[in-house]
Amino acid sequence: MAGTVIYEAHPAMFRAHPFWFILAVLLILAFGIGIIVLLYWYIKTRATALTVTENELMYERGILSKDRTSVSLKHVRSVHVTQGFINRILGVGTIQISTAGDEPEFTIADMPDPHLIREAITKAQEMRDNND
Repeated sequence: MAGTVIYEAHPAMFRAHPFWFILAVLLILAFGIGIIVLLYWYIKTRATALTVTENELMYERGILSKDRTSVSLKHVRSVHVTQGFINRILGVGTIQISTAGDEPEFTIADMPDPHLIREAITKAQEMRDNND
């Protein structure tokens, strides 16, 4: 049971890779290939989503075939945010969700406002603990 959605996000396009975005726009002007590149990139980012609900985290990838991973909030042990200097300026980063194992359960790159995601997970865990 999914529950109330607290936060939902897709990877960022321009903020994550501004140089490639500008290059794709220039390719539209030069050869028209940029439209295909931007369309592919847009569909790829929209086909990836991280959703935080009051009970679980859901990571979903894919357009025609779907790959879904759900982790109960009670099993989330750490949320690791990685941002380089440019990523910090542009407000994007990589999120790693870890449970009891050594390896992260999943990693999502190019997420907008990664600290908001971490805060949403913490808030959802607190809400869950208060309801128990």
